[in-house]
Amino acid sequence: MNNEKAPIGSVGWFDLTTNMADELKGFYEAVVGWESSELSMGSYNDYVMTSPESKAPVSGVCHARGNNADLPPQWLMYVYVGDVEASIAACVQRGGKALAPIRIMGGQGKYCVIQDPAGAVLALFEQE
Repeated sequence: MNNEKAPIGSVGWFDLTTNMADELKGFYEAVVGWESSELSMGSYNDYVMTSPESKAPVSGVCHARGNNADLPPQWLMYVYVGDVEASIAACVQRGGKALAPIRIMGGQGKYCVIQDPAGAVLALFEQE
């Protein structure tokens, strides 16, 4: 495991949250060539999508359940920040809003989904 932190402001991940995760997993396998593997979420599985050449994880296709239940059905970009609380405060001060409370991603860090004043959605991710 690489212990180096990603550069602040860089994009670290993309997730698609949808009520059609099972169907769209196959869609993206066929359309872009990704391969999928199941990721247990307890009572259901989300999907980690990998590059067929490098076998590296590149994105996720997730069910709109649990922590994701209130997210809009769209691709969500995760951007690394140095301090998620400070970034949320700056978002709110500039007319945006946090769409959900800060969530912990065990062993990796914490994140929050925000919406900018125009309505675009982004996840802020602070690495451990």
